[in-house]
Amino acid sequence: MEKVNDLRSALERLRERNMLLETSVSVDAEAELSGVYRYVGAGGTVQRPTNSRGPAMLFRNVRGFPDVQVVIGVVGTRERVAALLDCPKEDLGRLLCKAALNPIAPVVTSEKPACQEVVHLATDPGFDIRSIVPAPKNTPVDAGPYITMGMCYATHPDTGLPDVTIHRLCLQGRDEISVFLQPGSRHIGAMSERAEELGQNLPISISIGVDPAIEIGACFEPPTTPLGYNELSIAGAVRGKPVELAPCLTVRENCIANAEFVIEGEIITGHRVQEDQHSHTGYAMPEFPGYTGAASPVCWEIKVHAVTHRKHPILQTCIGPSGEHVSMAGIPTEASILNMLDKAMPGKITNVYAHPSGGGKYMAVLQCRKTVPTDEGKQRQAALLAFSAFSELKHVILVDEDVDIFDTDDVLWAMNTRFQGDRDVITIPGVRCHPLDPSSDPAYSPSISGVGISCKTIFDCTVPFHMKDKFKRAQFWEVDYTKWLNG
Repeated sequence: MEKVNDLRSALERLRERNMLLETSVSVDAEAELSGVYRYVGAGGTVQRPTNSRGPAMLFRNVRGFPDVQVVIGVVGTRERVAALLDCPKEDLGRLLCKAALNPIAPVVTSEKPACQEVVHLATDPGFDIRSIVPAPKNTPVDAGPYITMGMCYATHPDTGLPDVTIHRLCLQGRDEISVFLQPGSRHIGAMSERAEELGQNLPISISIGVDPAIEIGACFEPPTTPLGYNELSIAGAVRGKPVELAPCLTVRENCIANAEFVIEGEIITGHRVQEDQHSHTGYAMPEFPGYTGAASPVCWEIKVHAVTHRKHPILQTCIGPSGEHVSMAGIPTEASILNMLDKAMPGKITNVYAHPSGGGKYMAVLQCRKTVPTDEGKQRQAALLAFSAFSELKHVILVDEDVDIFDTDDVLWAMNTRFQGDRDVITIPGVRCHPLDPSSDPAYSPSISGVGISCKTIFDCTVPFHMKDKFKRAQFWEVDYTKWLNG
């Protein structure tokens, strides 16, 4: 079985596991592609944007782009991520936690990289990034075509330390891309702000279609990966070898050597652009909570210098509110929480699950172990530490070690049989959370002082230690059931 080290080997792994649906039926990248995958990936009687039960999907015939294929849903389920990272799905958080603690730094290759097999320079006659990269619109009201799986790589102008993050990138013109940099939320935002203070533009590369380990590792956040920590080192640790970088052709920056596409350019400092300046819809794109976000009037601009790609490239994309966001944001969330809890109270929290209904950010389920009377109360301390480890977390559900945290039915069973609202709900109002939560608004509740402020809540569904004997689940006879399956 071929090892996964890029997008193409990842797709081959999904083919082997019957996790990839391929079609040659013509599709339009403008809203139609995402409309198709809304049914294939999620289905259901109503739209379930945070659910991706269906397979990944490879579109071989994208209208207007005869040489480019588009794939969506590659990391759309925990099962797919487990297959691509060679890890049991229940242990993905621990795998990423271990990788973050034992990083392997990337290296720069001296060989010609696969990502530069074909080169388009912005100075070429007729250059237009919109005719090279089939970036989809997810809905008809999107501000424009979006690159949603671009690994943005830049270097801090003071320290010389690089970093990789993912941002929403809207194609605005033949050589212009808008990038939304939420203040204080991502390291490349801090780099851009510092470059602006120095009166400099910031060189940047955007690598699209890479090893899924890179895509998930890129979504780590402080405090697990502080400013100066290169998240490509996490992917290196997952694979047991460094990620290979290559020098860009037109800017002083590196890119991911085996990416399908690379966009080279500079973040232009000193001015901002309206995200929907051409569509005037008032919207940006669907965000991970399941709602379409408002267009930002203060996006930064990337001036494109070149687009390079592999021969017959594959563009990777995702839908904002989807299982892919849950995988990319949620598994690093689990790792960050486990990292802190393992240090603070080793052995007391056996696993963590960033639940899909919170987009991998808003809600976590903690599996707790109480072995002595003095463990009572530590489960709530663990919840407080989880809020510290991941500031965008809004809800924490605590359950005992006999509850399957990856089975929502089992978690709700614990809530229904081991929980009393008047004693087991702990609220912490007035805490900074996430601005994309539409209920995090003063208009929703007078207790909310500003957008992005929330009431963080702990739901303690664990049995009090002194009552554990009264809450034993029914115990069935242990048998080798397999001999009854083929009789």
